Amino acid sequence: MNQPADNTSPTSFAELPATEQRGPLRVEYQWLSAERAGAGVAVFLHEGLGSIAMWKDWPQSLCDALGCRGLVYSRPGYGRSTPREAGEKWSVDFMHRQAHDVLPALLDTIGIDADERRRMWVIGHSDGGSIALLYAAAFPQALRAAVVIAPHVVVEQMSVDAIGKTKHAYERAGLREKLARYHDNVDSAFFGWNDIWLDPAFRAWDITDVLPSIQCPLLAIQGCDDEYGTMLQIDTIRQRLPHARLVKLPDCGHSPHRQAPQELNDAIVAFAASL
Repeated sequence: MNQPADNTSPTSFAELPATEQRGPLRVEYQWLSAERAGAGVAVFLHEGLGSIAMWKDWPQSLCDALGCRGLVYSRPGYGRSTPREAGEKWSVDFMHRQAHDVLPALLDTIGIDADERRRMWVIGHSDGGSIALLYAAAFPQALRAAVVIAPHVVVEQMSVDAIGKTKHAYERAGLREKLARYHDNVDSAFFGWNDIWLDPAFRAWDITDVLPSIQCPLLAIQGCDDEYGTMLQIDTIRQRLPHARLVKLPDCGHSPHRQAPQELNDAIVAFAASL
């Protein structure tokens, strides 16, 4: 067991068996409020540079507000999970792989059965929001609800520009040292994400066609001052999925769980009460 810097309960590791497409994976995960036996589970999917520790205390605060259990984990390449192999480049469908393979394999390994999955929520931020959408579309009968925060459904030029600036900050302005607190192999975490987002082939990435497959209740939230995307992202979700609910947070950027946590919690609690 290991103790992340910003959480009070310990992390564990799940050993995911190899498949035809990949080798075995070791995934760092953490239960929140596990003592709430019988309560539903909210699975938190972190951003493109995130990890368990980078969430800090927001997932716990939301679980307390909802009265549920929480499951947070570091995707392969992040935190203390299996890092990328040297020289490995993620493919354009890297988020599909997380939604269709890694997350279901993690749920299988830690024993979340079909009944629990039907009552499960997925709550994702940024890339994690996109993964949540892909999971909800792929498993429409196996999910209670989804919340996506600053998700991406298409690639906008402003996103590419912002990610290019992040690379400069990582290499020359001290971002590497800051992120190293949260990842055992910080270069694995950063360049896995940054290289694929800046790959010209990724400009054509578009998941709007899968959105109509989502059947569960869906809440999409975005800050009005998001530096990584415009309201095109969640407006497109609503256009393709009329039952989706939207919340647009004023005076908030790309990370509402850090910049407007109370407003974010209030929006999610209101959504839950309406179900």
